Amino acid sequence: MGSLSPTGRSTGAATAVLLAAVLATAGCGASPSTGPTVPVPDTLRFTGTTLGGAAFDAAALAGLPVVLWFWAPWCATCASQAWTIAEIEPGFRETVPIIGVAGLGERKAMTDFVTEFELGPMPQIEDRAGTIWRRFEVVEQSTFVIIDRDGRIIHQGWLDGEDLTRRVTALAAT
Repeated sequence: MGSLSPTGRSTGAATAVLLAAVLATAGCGASPSTGPTVPVPDTLRFTGTTLGGAAFDAAALAGLPVVLWFWAPWCATCASQAWTIAEIEPGFRETVPIIGVAGLGERKAMTDFVTEFELGPMPQIEDRAGTIWRRFEVVEQSTFVIIDRDGRIIHQGWLDGEDLTRRVTALAAT
């Protein structure tokens, strides 16, 4: 069972609802009988578990531009970026999903970080083992990996709030 978000919803349930809304809006979801309606690029062939305990399959986001934000709960830079992400993420949730990939810390510290910065409605993958970090060759936090709708990585590295907002806005317009 997932923990409760600041809104009182189970974070596992909130993530499932969020992904369902993103996929329904984008028309790129999978059904058991038809499979995905767009090819799944290699960059989105990974799975994980959210901090709320829900299964996460990045393949479900095929056809959308996606931002992966690799963060650690003790990182001061991540904390300053969290406010920008909390501010812009709701406006782009259905067009450019921003997915947190939490690592380099303990689960409780990760969930406390999400609560403190009001990131509960946004999917947050727990990656304490570093599997997704290694897959994308992320060696430091805070790192953004921006994937275009064709599955190409178009940016990997640090971004300030203005540049992140500009890039996400441009992706939403394409």
